[in-house]
Amino acid sequence: MSNIVIVGSGPAGVSAALYAVRAGVDTTVLTKGPGALDRAERIENYYGLAQPVSGAELERRSIENAKRLGVRFVTAEAVGLTYTDKLTVETIGEDYPADAVILATGASRAVPRIPGLAGLEGHGVSWCAVCDAFFYRGKDVAVLGSGAYALHEVQALLPVVKSVSLLTNGMPLTAEFPPEVTVCPQKVEAVLGEQVVTGVQLSDGQEVALSGVFVALGVAGSTALARKIGAAVEGSRIVVDEKMQTTVPGLYAAGDCTGGLLQVAKAVYEGAQAGTEAAKALRKG
Repeated sequence: MSNIVIVGSGPAGVSAALYAVRAGVDTTVLTKGPGALDRAERIENYYGLAQPVSGAELERRSIENAKRLGVRFVTAEAVGLTYTDKLTVETIGEDYPADAVILATGASRAVPRIPGLAGLEGHGVSWCAVCDAFFYRGKDVAVLGSGAYALHEVQALLPVVKSVSLLTNGMPLTAEFPPEVTVCPQKVEAVLGEQVVTGVQLSDGQEVALSGVFVALGVAGSTALARKIGAAVEGSRIVVDEKMQTTVPGLYAAGDCTGGLLQVAKAVYEGAQAGTEAAKALRKG
């Protein structure tokens, strides 16, 4: 049986799951737990609600309904997206191959405004260790992050590069990193370099010489995962067509990660469209 893996359990992800599973497709949702909807105190602008409801309650009801219909929910943090013989969502614990993948983890988090970070993107600043590690073989690099997503990037870099430093930017560690990684707990004041990255300056005045900085902050949101596999991205928005398909065949996106109105109604519609179109494409294949 064909299968779909959906990353994210918010309104877009659950809506996509409902339409996919009802179309007879084996459907798995990878979730890191409650998202932005869970933090909404009350919702009263959504169709079908006789009384206001909390975001947490709306989320709970939606997930329970999806489970009732046969959707499988797995608590796991997506840290990578690759394609070999088929699309594969990577987590720290296990990989999830899929005939189609729907990205629905909401809007990307804001990248800290570190001078030099945006300006040197593609010239030493990278968002994908798997994609770009080869270009830094034998060189000193750093990963900007402190959690499981950063650990995944570190693991991709260590066999290739000379050394890896971890720039936590003042955030606490939430994953266990290999002992050969040098942890820099200070805030990052600037990424240095004019044409290419030459290092970083830390808040205590220390300068660390580097050839590359790999951004892996927080969790790998939909936009970050799309970047890893080469899907078109405009700013923090994933580019999709009218079928919610990205520029990579078999990869769809829905909800806040596609931009526009950041509302439950819009996310549910796009999730329904993505789930329907993905299932339709698999039937044709």
